[in-house]
Amino acid sequence: MIEQYVLDLQEIDGGQVAVVGGKGPHLGELSRIEGIGVPGGFCVTTDAFRRIVAEAPSIDDRLDQLSRVKPDDREAIRTLSAEIRRTIEGIAIPDDLAAAITRALAQRGEQAAYAVRSSATAEDLPTASFAGQQDTYLNVVGPTAVLQHVSRCWASLFTERAVTYRQRGGIDHRTVRMAVVVQRMVFPHAAGILFTADPVTGNRKVATVDAGFGLGKALVSGLVNPDVFKVREDEVVAKAIAAKRRAVHALPAGGTQEVAIDSRRQEEPALTDEQVVRLVQLGRRIEAHFGGPQDIEWCLVDDDFQIVQSRPITTLFPVPEAGDQENHVYVSVGHQQMMTDPMRPLGLSMWQLTAMAPMHEAGGRLFVDVTRPLASPASRAGLLDVIGRGDPLVRDALQTVLDRGDFVPALPDAGPGGPPGAGGASATIETDPAIVTELIERSQVSIAALERDIRAKTGPALFDFLSEAFEEHKRVLSDPLSMQAIMAGMEATWWLNDKLREWLGEKNAADTLTLSAPNNVTSEMGLALLDVADVIRPRPEVVAFLQGVGIEDEGFLDDLAKLAGGTEARDAIEAYLDRYGMRCVGEIDITRPRWRERPTTLVPVILDNVRNFEPGAAERRFEQGRQKAQEKEQDVLSRSRALPDGDRKADEAKRMIDRVRTFIGYREYPKYGIVSRYFVYKQALLAEAERLVQAGVLPEKEDIFYLTFQELHDVVRSQQVDDRLIQRRKDAFRSYHALTPPRVLTSDGEAVTGAYRRDDVPAGALIGLPVSAGTIEGRARVILDLAEADLEPGDILVTTFTDPSWSPLFVGITGLVTEVGGLMTHGAVIAREYGLPAVVGVEQATRQIRDGQRIRVHGTDGYVEILP
Repeated sequence: MIEQYVLDLQEIDGGQVAVVGGKGPHLGELSRIEGIGVPGGFCVTTDAFRRIVAEAPSIDDRLDQLSRVKPDDREAIRTLSAEIRRTIEGIAIPDDLAAAITRALAQRGEQAAYAVRSSATAEDLPTASFAGQQDTYLNVVGPTAVLQHVSRCWASLFTERAVTYRQRGGIDHRTVRMAVVVQRMVFPHAAGILFTADPVTGNRKVATVDAGFGLGKALVSGLVNPDVFKVREDEVVAKAIAAKRRAVHALPAGGTQEVAIDSRRQEEPALTDEQVVRLVQLGRRIEAHFGGPQDIEWCLVDDDFQIVQSRPITTLFPVPEAGDQENHVYVSVGHQQMMTDPMRPLGLSMWQLTAMAPMHEAGGRLFVDVTRPLASPASRAGLLDVIGRGDPLVRDALQTVLDRGDFVPALPDAGPGGPPGAGGASATIETDPAIVTELIERSQVSIAALERDIRAKTGPALFDFLSEAFEEHKRVLSDPLSMQAIMAGMEATWWLNDKLREWLGEKNAADTLTLSAPNNVTSEMGLALLDVADVIRPRPEVVAFLQGVGIEDEGFLDDLAKLAGGTEARDAIEAYLDRYGMRCVGEIDITRPRWRERPTTLVPVILDNVRNFEPGAAERRFEQGRQKAQEKEQDVLSRSRALPDGDRKADEAKRMIDRVRTFIGYREYPKYGIVSRYFVYKQALLAEAERLVQAGVLPEKEDIFYLTFQELHDVVRSQQVDDRLIQRRKDAFRSYHALTPPRVLTSDGEAVTGAYRRDDVPAGALIGLPVSAGTIEGRARVILDLAEADLEPGDILVTTFTDPSWSPLFVGITGLVTEVGGLMTHGAVIAREYGLPAVVGVEQATRQIRDGQRIRVHGTDGYVEILP
């Protein structure tokens, strides 16, 4: 292969990232868009960089060391990256390479001024911008200076900030190469940045222009505050003109300097409104060419705009595809299901195929379109009421959209509406525990039939069978009796909280009345792990063995049997897995490893239980909760009888207490049934994947996770797979982790953030939703991964979200704080079951609360104080 060291920008297209890095292809594409001015220039290719690095074998050793350094070890990164930079800058540029660069300069004017800009192969990509991670040099004059600054750009691949960025993104330093763009310098009257979508709200219809005098470097470096213009539909809809006291100008002999701006000009707009609108129109043309919102660097020269860079805005949350031009409002499914992490394609499609409402995918998450129920007054009221009880932030965000008056169309009443699981069945059933028993038996029979009938199914026949199984899945979920039982428990809870507050002035009385409610499969799961700890505790050899088990030691259960008392310990864990092994963190995503598949996940929790509890703790805790609930019942009934019309009030309260204790535990069972079915589906699909691996169709079983259910069906039928599609899906999934899913998202791309709008909390307190009464003070344990839990008695768990898989931790904590959640989500229900004060929906709790800080959780009033 002949190495090519220099390419004219006009020769470069979007497929040459490996040759000219991220900036080069964008500039090449920009230069060919009609009506877009781009300063001419050329690119020094990655072939040149590769040749320079080959001159210094010592770089390899340092890259080996870097690969072993953790992203937060700043000192090691600083030292190693500085050594690599010094080495690269110290390498003399070979004569033939230097000649190729100087020839390209001679064609454009040797003594002209140039901008010399880094263009790494891992920047300005669709999923990671790397903006500002490498260096740019302006107003470089003469071949000697250009060559020197090309060398500096090569070295800047290893600035501390660039190395850290790649470490955090899991990008191998060896796979990244550096090209260098050399462009004719322009000397602008004004310069700045154009975002073709609002970078704060994500609204794709609002463009933002930042502008200042002189070179754009003044804005990028933070030297001055820019003028900010917002443009919608060719009209400046908002602007803020800053006092621009400084600017960066080019020096005649090369380089730049800061200059003071005449005081009479400091508050003049850098652009006129007409220029701003014209610039945004150019931006829309560039956006259309690249197929997505752009971050564009521009310069104004003699009333003409020159574009010096355009990169994708990678921080925007994607918009679900609607297939029309109508306005849509979407509510996050992840915030309802306590799983805001991205899901793989198979997980997304399986949830879509088994859900009770149409769901739309964006950014690896699912959303429900609530536009229609919002549009008619009757259904709107019901939707906002149910959502508001569950998550006030979602309700407030929806109300914010409605208050604008022009986004959601007005429709005639279309009947009741709401999100999946919000209702739809009037709770008219009798308060009869036999109903719950019957519903659980129905579910168990249906799952047993699924397990029996799926065993013999393989190949295309398996997928035909699963399509029918999904219909049974939805039939069980939509069983009217089941929905009535769920709503009966929820409505009784709401009734008790509302009425007892009105009658007795007591907040959240139902929290105590639901302690140790029967038939709660999730709270039983947490207590059952205490029983497992009871088997292990008196066996020191087993405890010592488990303390040495790592997350990758998947064969540890077999090894247990070789120890004294190990058989009993293994049998206890196996029995637990038989009942609960289908659960895991993020269990709505079928691709997540289940406890049965990765039982090591449970080992730290078992060891915490061994250390922190006495034998028989499960039975004692359940009985204590039941007695507290009984005492609370007697208390509220006697106080109610003492009120005017007290006998009637006490009788009504008694009926609702009986109702809530009969049905509230069942609230957790449908999810258990769903996840039980998912594990059966998953085992069958993985067996099919194993056959594809053996046939040489797939390299790894888990590759099926990056295909939708229908795509996997097609692969099984055709025995062919698109490897590039799977790789693209893997890259996209990795990038989705950097995105924060909004509770509410519009079709304009706007992420609408709700607020609590409360003034009844102390200054500095973190506001959330009260879901389990009581006040507790203790050490905050900020835990993002269940497998890394290390709890001491009295700790308060602080995390992003909890689903049923976290409930084994709940037996060992005294309080709960989460970023996501609502009154009836799983963490809230279990917190009430165990009597843990809990506040959920606390924005950025895991960032605002540091691990180890002392905090006070006000579970009755819904806020958290960070203590000195």
